[in-house]
Amino acid sequence: MLPPVETDEQWDAVVPDESVMHPGAEALCARLGLGGRPLTRFAEGSVPVYAVGEEHVLKLFPAASAGDGLAEQRVLTFLEGALPIPTPAVRAAGEYVNGWRYVLMSRLHGEGLAPAWPRIPRAGRERIARDCGEALAALHSLDAAPLAGTLAPGDWPAFLARQRAGAVDRQRERGLPAAWLEQIPGFLAATPLPTAPQRSLLHTEFMREHLITDPTGHWRLTGLIDFEPAMIGDPAYDLVAVGLFTTRADPQLLGQLLTAYGRSFEPRLLMAYTLLHVYSNLPWYLRELRPSARTLDGLAEEWFGVA
Repeated sequence: MLPPVETDEQWDAVVPDESVMHPGAEALCARLGLGGRPLTRFAEGSVPVYAVGEEHVLKLFPAASAGDGLAEQRVLTFLEGALPIPTPAVRAAGEYVNGWRYVLMSRLHGEGLAPAWPRIPRAGRERIARDCGEALAALHSLDAAPLAGTLAPGDWPAFLARQRAGAVDRQRERGLPAAWLEQIPGFLAATPLPTAPQRSLLHTEFMREHLITDPTGHWRLTGLIDFEPAMIGDPAYDLVAVGLFTTRADPQLLGQLLTAYGRSFEPRLLMAYTLLHVYSNLPWYLRELRPSARTLDGLAEEWFGVA
């Protein structure tokens, strides 16, 4: 059995502790008819995720993030067979004990794109970029109305207004230097956002860490995972993670991706959404990507410009 996890303190004490988590996951697997299968926890992930044998993955959500578990269940069910690349199929889902939720899903085979990336030749990277563009276009073309009662934010303009109001404080808390902080209000004021954007299903973290590739030398995408942070909103919002973590400021790769996607985006718009994103951490992006630009306008072109 798993103990309640409703506070940060309980999370820190329970979620990383395999002496607690593993028996609870084993008991759930037995309840689901998968007792005795090898159970191996993945190192990545903010919540506990286990490979159950070769064919299943079990994802556990404590009470503090039970809403994320419900979102993942419903989005994966909605998406089954709808994209040009596979997404996990839900095999079982529901409540467990003490507020925990679970999603048992099919296991997608291949290698994570992030660890595979250094070995992928340029032609393979360009092929993957095109696969990404096609997958995103298909995702954003779906009618997300059936998920409107499940996914945030509901009121997109109100969400953006809240994000704009806290943009400077959010980056200050993350350690952004004053020379960058003072640029944020003017940049956002000078960058108009769509007043009535298309409301699309967004992954929000479309990045190498959530993509799976065929490691046999063909280098095609074989999976997209982790939909618990999905939202409904402007498709451009999804391009933030793409430019920062998938194409990583490579203008040729981003150009290939957007050509396959079928639409371009203004770099300033994507930079504005970078500042307004729920996971925005500009100091981290600066450390990771090491840009030469020293202004937000320069970052927009360097990170989201295309060749």
